[in-house]
Amino acid sequence: MPLVKRNIDPRYLCHTVLPRGIKNELECVTNVSLANIIRQLSSLSKYAEDIFGELFNEAHSFSFRVNSLQERVDRLSISVTQLDPKEEELSLQDITMRKAFKSSTVQDQQLFVRRTLPVPLQETYDICEQPPPLNILTPYRDDGKEGLKFYTNPSYFFDLWKEKMLQDTEDKRKEK
Repeated sequence: MPLVKRNIDPRYLCHTVLPRGIKNELECVTNVSLANIIRQLSSLSKYAEDIFGELFNEAHSFSFRVNSLQERVDRLSISVTQLDPKEEELSLQDITMRKAFKSSTVQDQQLFVRRTLPVPLQETYDICEQPPPLNILTPYRDDGKEGLKFYTNPSYFFDLWKEKMLQDTEDKRKEK
């Protein structure tokens, strides 16, 4: 299922109920259609500004990374040109000796949190209705499960995966 990032509203330009007593229906429909076209253009303009803002931020980030890489290449080229192979002698043991590589790259974590959500998706999320207050029924349940979890459960797929992994581990343990 695709996740719609932006909706241009109104979707239907000419769908409208005409008020009673209109003498010129064609003029009324034309005016409503033109007003809806202007609303669509306004919505399109807003989203175009969002898209170009995102492109600007991505280009700025890319430019920063390219400049950082260029500085590293410049430093390395200076170091390489300053080395004189005749002055420095390396033994065969020094050449074959390798140090363990340790990356300085920081792993990104928590990519899908509320603060990294794009603005259009945040706006879509904000207009959603809250789930019904089913948690007030939890004290009356005999099985101890939360009432809201029967309506919405964000951790459902993780719990399902965890149960499958635990079951696989138990199956492997029983085989041995």
